[in-house]
Formats: sequence, C-alpha cells, structure tokens
Amino acid sequence: MVDILNITGKPIFDDRIVKIETHTYNPYANTTFGHSDEIRIPIQQQDLYTLPCDSFLYVEGKLMVKKKNDQMSSTLGNCRYNGASISLLYFVTWTNNCMAFMFDEIRNELNGVEIDSNRNVGITSTIKNYVSMTYDKALIALNAGWNSRSDMEEGYFNFCVPLNMLLGFCEDYKRVVVNARLELILIRARNDYNCLVGNPATEPEVELFKMQWRMPHVSLNDINKFSMLRALESGRYLSMSFRSWDLYEYPLLQNTNKHSWAVKTATQLEKPRYVIIALQIGRKNVMSQDISKGPFAVIDCSRQNESVKSATVDVRIEFDCKENVPAYTTAYCLIIHDRVIKYCPLSNVVRKIM
Repeated sequence: MVDILNITGKPIFDDRIVKIETHTYNPYANTTFGHSDEIRIPIQQQDLYTLPCDSFLYVEGKLMVKKKNDQMSSTLGNCRYNGASISLLYFVTWTNNCMAFMFDEIRNELNGVEIDSNRNVGITSTIKNYVSMTYDKALIALNAGWNSRSDMEEGYFNFCVPLNMLLGFCEDYKRVVVNARLELILIRARNDYNCLVGNPATEPEVELFKMQWRMPHVSLNDINKFSMLRALESGRYLSMSFRSWDLYEYPLLQNTNKHSWAVKTATQLEKPRYVIIALQIGRKNVMSQDISKGPFAVIDCSRQNESVKSATVDVRIEFDCKENVPAYTTAYCLIIHDRVIKYCPLSNVVRKIM
C-alpha cells in the first residue's frame, strides 16, 4: 500500500538482459533413433549463460501403418477414447502425452555428473502433469502431444516438448546455468505400443527423423556481465535446488482388498514431499488400451516434524479397497523429493548435497 503514495518515484527499466536467443543442438553424428537406442545431445561450449527451464525438445518423425483397414477382415472389438467407444478397425491415434511414452529414460548431466533423471518417462510425466499442470500450460503443451485430438492413421508429425514437462530440474530451477557443460541423454522405448491407441493388427510404426535440443542463450549488459565474471573468479560454489521425481512400480497386485507396499527406504535428505499413487489394469504395452488413463491419489507429505525423524525414512503405502483388486492391476508410486546440487563454474566440480 505504500507504493500507491509514491507519486515522485522514477520509472525503472530492467535492462540487465540484452537479448535471449534460442540455439539448436543436435545429437552426435552417428546417432540412430531406433528402439532402445541411446541418444546424447551435448552442449560443449562453456562460456555461455543457458536457461534450461525454457529449453525444449524438438522431434520430427512419421507414423506408418503397414496394414490398411481394407486388408483386415474383422475388428478386435472397441476401445474407449475421450469417453467414446470406437471401433478398433478404423482407429489409430496418439496416446495423451505420447511424446514422453516414446522414451524409457531421460537424464540430464552437468559437467559429466548426472543431476536429474526420469525413468519410465511416460507414466512419470503423465501422473505429475495431471496433478500440477495449469490450464494455460496445458494449451501450450498441445504442441507436445498433451491432450491432443489427432486421429490421423499415418503421416508426418513434429512435436515441441518443454523439458519442464519431463524433468524436475527444468521445472523448478528458474536461473541460468553459467560456464558449464550440459548433456541430455534419452533412451528410446523398446516398442511404440504405449504411445499409440488402436488396432495392433494394423502394425503401426513410429519412425523418428530428427531430434534437437533447443536451448535459450541469455546475453547480459556490460555491467551485469562484469559482476557475473567477478562472482565466477571468486571460485564460489553455486547452489541449484529443485524437486526430483522418482517412480516405483508394483507390477501385479494381489487379488485382495487390503494391500501393504514397502516402497523404499529413503535417507533423511530424500524425504518425500509429495506421494502420488496410481492404479492401472492391463494397460502397459497393450495398444488397444490407453495407458495414459487411470485413477490416482495425492498425499501431501511436505508438512512434517523434522525433530522426530530418524536417519532413514521408510516409505510404506497401505490402502483398503471396497472389493478385491482385479487381476493384472499395476500400482505406481511417484515420489517427489527435494534435491540440492552445488557446482563451481571455475573448476567445473559438481557436488550432490541432497
């Protein structure tokens, strides 16, 4: 309220940043994009101010259907898509968050040290974004295959996936990374069944042509550049704090109504802040089922009495059902916990604090 009385105040112009340019980085020359292949995209130049939180993955490819509808004599039944029952014979489309389901793992390295990773990328990012994604971000994420309404059977495609949808580091750390080598590592999925919904008899195939990491570069004015260089010359360590996502899977629940799952034993530094539990029935690697759907529950563990905690924390989930759990039910537990990384831009040393 004091500001409304400051009638003699002068206008303030923020000119610390001169410009922000998005640069494109490609994988190594001999990289292939087939199933189970490892794709490394490096940023080798170090005298940069990069902004990973606004970076994104650009992917081009083609969806091919080997057997057309007129080559098949009968359908495999119906499937549910966006609330409607559709004949599988005439239906091949993308799963929600399909781009993430094309990869089994994604890792981010700083000066050769892994600082964040996401395993089972499709399930992890889908559960996380169902909980936290706002409406305006969901509209932007349409370009990433989030809630897409495409029903094309085949053709060329391209996706722009913000890395803040896939990695906790890119979502939470909103500052520039100074004088450091960055590398993004992706491992393709074993098959494409989870990123598509439709009739497996059509034998659809996803072929990737191009994969690029597009990273914003920040240019400072002379005054701020000088102060930044003085901070680097001091040899001090810079802290990066963010929340990491860890997914745990219980492949087949017992056919009972009471369940107890010892998920993990966490250290005091990796205490869960949020726990998200999700259930699915026979959807993994089943193309006729949409793997992006299923019930889930969120548990807020961020308010805890730190003084009564021991050196380790046992994460155990117990839940009762009204009736026995159906056969082929898989349980997922997504644990979101704090992580702190320190790095020295002068010596390129990286330390994991939490």
